Amino acid sequence: MANVTKSAGAVTRGRASLGAVQFTLSRTPYSSPVARALCGEVQAEYVVRYGEGDMTELADADFEPPNGDFIVVYDEAGEPVGCGGWRSHGEDAEMKRVFVRASARRQGLAKRIVAAVEASAAAAGRKRVILETGPMQPEAVAMYGLLGYTPVPAFGYYGQEEGSIHLGRELGSDLPH
Repeated sequence: MANVTKSAGAVTRGRASLGAVQFTLSRTPYSSPVARALCGEVQAEYVVRYGEGDMTELADADFEPPNGDFIVVYDEAGEPVGCGGWRSHGEDAEMKRVFVRASARRQGLAKRIVAAVEASAAAAGRKRVILETGPMQPEAVAMYGLLGYTPVPAFGYYGQEEGSIHLGRELGSDLPH
């Protein structure tokens, strides 16, 4: 990610170039209308893929620094095109709601979001990021594998769900994004 500004240990604002397109990454409250709209789109996609949305309980305060963070990505026209965040899960950072709108996919933007989430979690003193995904998200599973995420013990709401995929990655390792 290029030209990232950090404030209080979290990404506040930054720009990323993917080809000729410029994107702005901005720390955004999870309770904001833009974050709510993007998360609603994530849930709608889960309904299509799994028949229901993610049932994990999330609270606005889960994503407030220093115990979490939420990042929204805007395109050059100022339209929100993606998001992602993390919240505390014991000593780990649990990544949630990584999403890119269909119109902005296949440009590597999800990798930029993951990198921003990881940077925020590392700045807050977290040593590892964990996440849960599922078999109906093969693109996500493949991306996380390429980024060095490996299986971790099951946790959370879907910890006992057959087919649920739990991954993690130590922060500060020198794996490229």
